[in-house]
Amino acid sequence: MTAHHQSPYIRTALPDDEEELSLLDRSTWSHLHAVTPQPVPPYSPFFDERHAPGDHLVAELDRRIVGYVRLGFSTPLAANAHVRQIQGFAVADEARGRGVGRALIRAVVEEARRRGARRLSLRVLGHNTPARRLYESEGFVVEGVLPGEFYLAGQFVDDVIMGRGL
Repeated sequence: MTAHHQSPYIRTALPDDEEELSLLDRSTWSHLHAVTPQPVPPYSPFFDERHAPGDHLVAELDRRIVGYVRLGFSTPLAANAHVRQIQGFAVADEARGRGVGRALIRAVVEEARRRGARRLSLRVLGHNTPARRLYESEGFVVEGVLPGEFYLAGQFVDDVIMGRGL
């Protein structure tokens, strides 16, 4: 079996993944999906009080981390605890087109379900067509649009809210 036909291996992140994930996050930064400025040193930690290793799934190919997805709560409210939210998602450029993103989205849907969630939501920039197509193909639908919510690289960009039942 050639390395190229290998499926990504999905697992929960570990504290030791900090450096690799931090690097991946910085190398994939782009106005296509990021609403924060390009990271500059000193970099803030990838894991923090709000985002523990256990809140992340990582994808590995050839024992290297090539993608991750971060699962969080949309609000801290008890009345909203049945909803989980995808709060970060990245795939290394060199691993694109190898099913990494799809494997991560399928795994995070299962993980949210396993944690008792009834709904999974996310926010995606209107101009991020590749991500929107992937989410739609995995059962997410547009539930709302905040027109011109962000001003990025000289243009106003919509914030698109998508979700699906579990």
